Amino acid sequence: MDRREFLNISMASAAGMMTCSLQLNAERRPDKPGRVRAIAFDGFVIFDARAVAKRAEEVLAGKSNEFVNLWRTRQFEYSWLRTAGQQYRDFWHVTEEALIYAANSMKLSLSPEQRDRLMGIYRELPVWPDVPDALALFRESGIKLAFLSNFTAAMLDANLARAKLNGFFQDHLTTDRVRLYKPSPHAYQMGVDAFKLKREEIAFAAFGGWDAAGAKWFGYPTVWVNRTNGPVEELGVRPDVITTDISGLVTFVGS
Repeated sequence: MDRREFLNISMASAAGMMTCSLQLNAERRPDKPGRVRAIAFDGFVIFDARAVAKRAEEVLAGKSNEFVNLWRTRQFEYSWLRTAGQQYRDFWHVTEEALIYAANSMKLSLSPEQRDRLMGIYRELPVWPDVPDALALFRESGIKLAFLSNFTAAMLDANLARAKLNGFFQDHLTTDRVRLYKPSPHAYQMGVDAFKLKREEIAFAAFGGWDAAGAKWFGYPTVWVNRTNGPVEELGVRPDVITTDISGLVTFVGS
């Protein structure tokens, strides 16, 4: 049984656990140059960021929606500004700086305990329900997996340990390695260098539409796991696949 047939049969048997029906072609064919041999994941494809809003509501009852929106917006704006200004700080510190800004903007006086509790969620994110089975299929089929993420290695390790998903991923391709955040092409280049494959042999799984655009600009076959049903970014490119869950990535890799 070849890699593609394995994915098709195994994923079909697990279809009841996926929210999208799979339309897999079970025809056997020999491997050919250019097929997907590795997948680089953004962290939020694996980890469910909705837990951030839940934690914020526990800490800031009644004020969490505005706070989370401000926090999330500044989190990514600061990463891009620091890249543009060549003033790198790792994503944990950027996240903390964005938290402080959001609190100051809303004139909230957070205690050290509240700040620690809010920051702590980024080491305790749950995984999306469809992730474990898909990762097992990819591993069994011999596909290499790694994060290509703004997260620090410590953040990724903490979340993986909590989810009991250690062992699926190669060394983390965190932007700390190049000190440039996505969508810098230097960040996406880490996948080519680490996997030692051509970019067309590496699928990039994006959570954000902007990240899908960045990966496509770089030249990766790109699957946008659009769990929030957002619109496509108007940046002159479109991902190869848009899917509401990870089943679309499985289908793409098996095609």
